[in-house]
Amino acid sequence: MKTVGIGIIGGGLMGREMASAFMRWCALADVDVKPELVAVADLVEPVREWFRCIPSCEQITANYNELLANPKVDVVYVAVPHNLHETIYLDVLKAGKDLFAEKPFGIDLGSAQRIRDAGLSSGRFVRCSSEFPFFPGAQRVIEAATSGKLGRVLQVVSGFHHSSDLDATKPANWKRFSRTCGEIGVLGDLGMHACHIPLRLGWKPTRLFAQLQKGYPERPDGKGGMTPCDTWDNAMLHCWTTIHGDEVPMRLEMKRLAPGETNTWFIEVLGTNGGARYSTKEPKTLWLFEGGKEQYWKRTDLGFGMPFKAVTGGIFEPGFPDLMQQMWAAYLMEREGKLASRFGCATPDEAVDTQQIFAAALESQRTQQVVSLP
Repeated sequence: MKTVGIGIIGGGLMGREMASAFMRWCALADVDVKPELVAVADLVEPVREWFRCIPSCEQITANYNELLANPKVDVVYVAVPHNLHETIYLDVLKAGKDLFAEKPFGIDLGSAQRIRDAGLSSGRFVRCSSEFPFFPGAQRVIEAATSGKLGRVLQVVSGFHHSSDLDATKPANWKRFSRTCGEIGVLGDLGMHACHIPLRLGWKPTRLFAQLQKGYPERPDGKGGMTPCDTWDNAMLHCWTTIHGDEVPMRLEMKRLAPGETNTWFIEVLGTNGGARYSTKEPKTLWLFEGGKEQYWKRTDLGFGMPFKAVTGGIFEPGFPDLMQQMWAAYLMEREGKLASRFGCATPDEAVDTQQIFAAALESQRTQQVVSLP
């Protein structure tokens, strides 16, 4: 099995999730490439010190340039605030490393385009993080949507809701400020999750009308005072897309203020002959609609039918750590030219497409008009 040296820049929540996925790599049964975490860079000492529990991680530093100079690092995963994406992503590519980038691939459309172009000119392998399509239920919705059995598609709904920002006492972090999160706010935070599958299926919006909403205008600053917050917290994008020559309504939803939703990703495709629906609120459950003289929804319990086979028993349900592992398997196998027909990670072009959607949403909010996309 080929070993690929991984470096992580930004060792917070997602950095630790990635590291734990590598440590369970033996659970995968049909991959012939293995990630090995060899280096971590983070400015916060307690954050980077956590990685000392991983024997293969030989380099732990506050300076990411030292990580980029490490010849044992082949691929760099970066999870930092959005305003730092472009500088660090371009530095990774200049160092001759392959890049696994966190969404939204830059703070705005121009930044995303420059990152994509730099990746193309460098010849490095670049993909963007997006985990939820690797759920078995999501894969089954994709299968239904591409089978032709749904008939003419009548509606698509895709989104991601959570409610952590309902707590007004939650201290402000970098996601609360346009200067660090970007004017796009929740669009950049959650938008890739809503857009990845529609874009992969060729359902890019042709025009949209946006309803964007801000939450609390200020939050505790963690120092005993209050600080203003200026990013968008909820987004409803009412779109038109083209599917097999027909215009189809598509709704993309991204919400940080969704009462009752801890962390829920969902997708639904409805057609004249059938439909498919999946939500992480019921992680084992796939809903399939069947039409005819009598119409009904059929509920199916799914097991561990992941794109990459694992030692886990087929009757068990997957969780978020399994998605991390599946996503990395897709990245590394595609990097080796061995992805075959499996679902792949978000491409740089798809990342740019999401930023075009976000830019159109901001324009629509400003003008209160329907906006066309390129």
